[in-house]
Amino acid sequence: MAIIKQNATYSAKLPDLRNLGICLRILILVNLLGLFACLVASKNLTDMAAAFTRLSAFLQPVLLVSLLALYGLSPWLRQLTYPVSAGLIVGTTLLFSTLAHLLAQYLLGPESINSLPRTWLITLLITLAVLGYLNLRQRALSPAVTEARLQALQARIRPHFLFNSINAVLSIIRSEPKQAETALMDMADLFRVLMADNRELVSLAQELALSRQYLALEKLRLDDRLRVDWQIDTMPPDALIPPLVLQPLLENAVYHGIEPMPQGGAITVRIYSTRHQLHIVLNNPFLPPGHHHQGNRMALNNIRERLQLHFDAEARLDTSSTKNHYEVHIAVPYRGGQGK
Repeated sequence: MAIIKQNATYSAKLPDLRNLGICLRILILVNLLGLFACLVASKNLTDMAAAFTRLSAFLQPVLLVSLLALYGLSPWLRQLTYPVSAGLIVGTTLLFSTLAHLLAQYLLGPESINSLPRTWLITLLITLAVLGYLNLRQRALSPAVTEARLQALQARIRPHFLFNSINAVLSIIRSEPKQAETALMDMADLFRVLMADNRELVSLAQELALSRQYLALEKLRLDDRLRVDWQIDTMPPDALIPPLVLQPLLENAVYHGIEPMPQGGAITVRIYSTRHQLHIVLNNPFLPPGHHHQGNRMALNNIRERLQLHFDAEARLDTSSTKNHYEVHIAVPYRGGQGK
């Protein structure tokens, strides 16, 4: 019922036109539309190839210049309502197609190209088709769908963590009442975030604070068996990432890596930025298959889907393993707090 309600109140939103994946989709879609139009209007493949070559000579410059202009305008356009921003995009493409038409008419003569109204009509239809596709894609990848998967993931993780945390607090509630009180506050903060609306990006500093609270709770139970090496001196704290990215990875590292080892182990968290990209690398020890329950692929798949939802082709999540260690590497484009 919650999903139906969220989809019913869905509001169209302009995608990030600075995203490489979005730009590539627009390029491919526009060329496919041009190819299809030439195919329909031609009698055979030879005529189609010639027609598409002529169309591309006009289409590609207009498309590339329009994408370049929209790349620069994207942060401003995303602050406007969808109808206004869509109207400005249509106006931008019509402007550049008009300039290209007049230039071609001047260089090649008026008989060599279509009339200006026909150029406007073709540009308008292609632009509306692209906007319609991007809107439909956004609906299909609506955060409500991913949020439903996130809720399923949380329902699976929550019971064992809640049970262990309560037992850990009960074990110290008499001997260390202050520490038990802090632990209960950490639990309240953690579950408040788990149950919140997690569709918007949050700062890396917020995600890090939540992860530290989680590890503090696990530390009550595992004590010196759990060690964490934070390599975050050069991280940009204002970088924006989807919420609940680092904490589930740490939970996997504790549950599948540290917990089954009698001597425990160290989790290494390395966060840094290079060339406008944010990197999060988490490394933990683990026992070979057969010595413990298998890892939770559901958490990794869920995180990967949410990264793609927010950053499209510019985000990646890679995993690698050696004989005794497991590593997760996340790379996303760096967006500061002002780029939200």
